[in-house]
Parts: sequence; C-alpha cells; structure tokens
Amino acid sequence: MNTPDSEMHDNIKISKPGFPTIRVSAVACILITGAVLAVNLSRETKPDYSNHFTHQIQRGSMTVTVNEQGLLESNENHEIKSKVRGRNAVIWIVDSGTVVAEGDELVRLDALFIQEQVDERTKYANWSQSGADSSATRVARAKIAVEEYQQGRFETERLTLQKGIVIAEANVQSGLDQLNHTRMMASSGYTNELEIEAKQFAVKQAALDLELKRTQLEVLEKFTFKEQLQTLSGQLTSVEATHRANVERAMADESRKARAVEELQYCVIKADRPGLVIHPNAAKWEMAPIAEGTNVYRDQVLLLMPNLQKMQVKIGVHESTVKRVKPGQNVSVNIVGRTYQGTVSEVASITKPAGWWTGNQVKYDTLISLDPDENHLPGMSAEVEITVANYENVLKIPIAALVEIDDFAHCWVPTDQGPEKRSITIGDRNESYALVEQGIEAGDEVFLNPYAFETIETQSVNLTNSSEATDTVTQQPDKTGKQKIDKQKNKPAAISKKPAGTGKAK
Repeated sequence: MNTPDSEMHDNIKISKPGFPTIRVSAVACILITGAVLAVNLSRETKPDYSNHFTHQIQRGSMTVTVNEQGLLESNENHEIKSKVRGRNAVIWIVDSGTVVAEGDELVRLDALFIQEQVDERTKYANWSQSGADSSATRVARAKIAVEEYQQGRFETERLTLQKGIVIAEANVQSGLDQLNHTRMMASSGYTNELEIEAKQFAVKQAALDLELKRTQLEVLEKFTFKEQLQTLSGQLTSVEATHRANVERAMADESRKARAVEELQYCVIKADRPGLVIHPNAAKWEMAPIAEGTNVYRDQVLLLMPNLQKMQVKIGVHESTVKRVKPGQNVSVNIVGRTYQGTVSEVASITKPAGWWTGNQVKYDTLISLDPDENHLPGMSAEVEITVANYENVLKIPIAALVEIDDFAHCWVPTDQGPEKRSITIGDRNESYALVEQGIEAGDEVFLNPYAFETIETQSVNLTNSSEATDTVTQQPDKTGKQKIDKQKNKPAAISKKPAGTGKAK
C-alpha cells in the first residue's frame, strides 16, 4: 500500500471529497510539446497559392468606351408620301430593297371611292357652271338696260314731251288768234257771244295742256329719270352679285372636281427618280408595317429612297452614360464583320418615354456619321464602340479582382500570413479594368477570384460569432464523482479550480 508521500511522488493528485482525480503532469507535457511544434511549423511553412490565379498591378494605358447596337440608315431620305385625302387601302406596294427606275410604279391605292368622287364632283361642276353662265347673261342684259334707258328710252320720252310742249304752245297761240278774230267779228256783228266763249274755252284748254306737258317734262328730268336709273342700276348690282356667287361656286366645284381627278392619278404612285426603295422603320409609324390591305392617310410616309452616299448609324445610348457621349468623339463601328471609323455627329437632348416596347429602358438617340462605302445598305445591324476617355500611365486593376459593396471597393492580396483584404479607391473603368486612385501600388499581386476569400471570411466570422455565443461549460461533480454535462446548453461544463490549500491528501 502506497503512502501519501509515495503517491505524491508518483502522481500529483488534487483531490477533494466528491471530485474526480485529474492527472496533470503528462497532459501538461503533451500540450506544451504540441504548442511548440505548431508554432515552429507555422513559422517555417508559407501559404500555398498555386490553386489561385493572381494578377500583378502595373501602370499602363486604359480606354473607356460606350458600346451599343444600332441600325445603318441614310441621313438624307427622299420620302414617298400618300397624296390622297382620307384613309385609303393599299392594294399593292413594291418590296423593300428594290432598285427602281424613274417612272416605275411603287404603290397602288384603292381608287373606287376616288372615282365616285370624280363622278359626283363633275355633276356639281356642270350644274354650277350652268348657273354661272345664266347669271352672266342676266348681267349683260342688266347692263344693256341701263344704257338703253340712259341713251334711249329717257331721250325718247323727253323728246316726246318737248314735242308735245311745242304743239301745246302752238295750240295756245292758235286759240288766242282765233279768239281775237272772233271778238273782231263779234264787234262787227258777225258772231255772237257763244262763239267767243267757245274760243276762250279752247284757249284755256290749250294752255292747260301746255302746262301739263311742261310738268311731265320736269318730272321726267328731275325724278323719273333718276328713279328708273337707280332701279336699273340696282338690278344690275344684284345680278352681278348673283353672278359672282355662281362663278365662285362653279370655280369651287371645278376645283373639287380637278382635285378628285388629280387624286385619282395619285392612287398610282410612281418613282420620280431612280434608286433604292425601302420601307420606313415600323417604329416611326408606331403601328404595323405597311402591306397590302393596310389603310393609309394623306401625307403618311409610304416609302423611302435613301441617299447611299450619306449613311449613318443610329443608336440609343443609355441614360446612365449619355452625358459622357459628345459630338466629335471617335467611334469604331462593326458592320457585317468589317470595322469602320466614324464620329458622333448628334446626341438627342430629350428622349421618348420608355415603355414595354423599349424594355422600360430610357435611351437617347445618337447619330454616328460614316464615310461613303458601297457595302453600306440601310437596315444593316451595327455594333458601335464610342471612345469617351483615354488614360496614359495609370494604375489599373482587373474588374475580376474587385469586390464592390455600395460605394466601397476592396481586393484580396497574397501575403506570407495568408490572403489579406485591402480597401482601395477606384476611378473610371471599362469592361476589363478599373483605374486605381489609392490603396494599392504597382507590382502588388491581387487575386482574380476574390469571392472565394469572401466566402472563407464569412464562414470564419460566423464561426467566431458562434464561438463567442457559446456559454462556458462548468464541470460539476455528481454524487458518483463523475463529470456532469450541462444538459440545458448541451455543452461540457468548465473544470472548477480550487486553491491547493483546500485539498486533502488521501
């Protein structure tokens, strides 16, 4: 049986009634040895980055571009429009892309309604012309009636009255002579008083007749002439006004007839020049493209004849980059696998409202001018690259190496201690690189798969938070002297250490 002293030399035991015995010396040696080996191993071993791609930061040039897709079109188009009033159906239209000669038919419109208009307007034009001709005759007669009265009937009536006055004066004088003669005969006793009275009555009657003729002449010259002349002049004015109205109506009906006849000719639209004929972009119509059976209205653009020597590319620049696009900037245009150089000629200051037909994207129309080329045809698709900025001798970092959260950016760099997260400030960018303003220097290496380290960091943070949230487990003895597990937390209890002076040796 070992004594308490011998037991202390063989194994140091800290005992307390009801607690398990813990062997310290062997465990302590193992832990110390493992810690020393781990520290030495960590100092001698460096991280292995062979499975990760890195990029060395260098200075160089960087070009920033705006890339869009568009369509090739002519900036000088001869428009073929409908000249027929109302809405008329298209019964035939030339195919888009056809090369035509001058005088070739381009469009045929339904002419049935126009033909009915021509027949109707011809009837009304004839009626109106008949009324105008009739009123013209009445005007001529009214003018003749005025001249006739002034130079004919009035003069005839005046001369007739003047003649009557002369005769009446002669009758008065003859009556006076006969009265004087009768009186002489009566004084000699050859006649009686009754004969004298008869002669006096005849003289008086002749004098009244003379006065009547003179009054009639005066009335004719002062009143009847003016009244009759005014009546005839008024009739002439009325007839002339009616004639003018009839003439205007006849002219209007004739104009309508001529317009209908002209529109009948416009139902067949012919080319007024040789060249290529294309259909307009359906977006300009804001409806389906024109085809047989489509109703078209007056002044609607039916076809275009583009000037192939003045071609341009029309694109839509997104609202987020439109402020960087300016007239005069250099442009690289790819059309059917060939690259052409152009310049920005115009940038729209306003845009049409966005909708489902634009994918709810707000874009501004921008025109790119190109040099003439026989291979350029309207409607070709074009890929446009507008150079908006050029930088020389600047630090640049690949976009693939960046992690951007809100307005902040960082990258991951390899170090001897492991991947290091480094915050950086970036400036302008293109599709491949971003300009570095601060936070990294030339020659530094950056990882091209930073999100792999973002995942590791997230997991590490989660583990740290989980470890901090774990409650301390307390080692407590039960009645049998065994270690007890805290079942509430499902974690082992921490060993409770007591001062050595309170223990008792067995």
